[in-house]
Amino acid sequence: MTSIGELFQSGDWKNEKHVPVIECPEGVKAEEVFEVKLSIGKEIAHPNTTEHHIRWMRLYFKPENDKFTYEVGSFEFTAHGEAVAGANQGPVYTDHAVTTRLKVNQSGTLVAASYCNIHGLWESSKEIAVG
Repeated sequence: MTSIGELFQSGDWKNEKHVPVIECPEGVKAEEVFEVKLSIGKEIAHPNTTEHHIRWMRLYFKPENDKFTYEVGSFEFTAHGEAVAGANQGPVYTDHAVTTRLKVNQSGTLVAASYCNIHGLWESSKEIAVG
């Protein structure tokens, strides 16, 4: 049996265009709202075409010393140039980046997941300390 964790690929976002990038402070105060930016292709651009695109990103929070992970947000990117006129002839393309705001009351790890329609599932994580 295959577990979901075995389906995810990871790497260094500076060298791999599919890895989600998590940008946020390394430390925050408890209950203080802060911004988290998720993006794909910060160093190496990822295509956004009808044939090759990022379909979605999801953000999770895993508190230290907690058994469970909590879903923070799910972000869909649904316009990749599709049109009646043909592939990449459409009037709109979404950009695979999103900014969200949240607050946490204990230290833990932010985990981002993304899905490329050709290259599958990717993940990355970033620890965040509450002081």
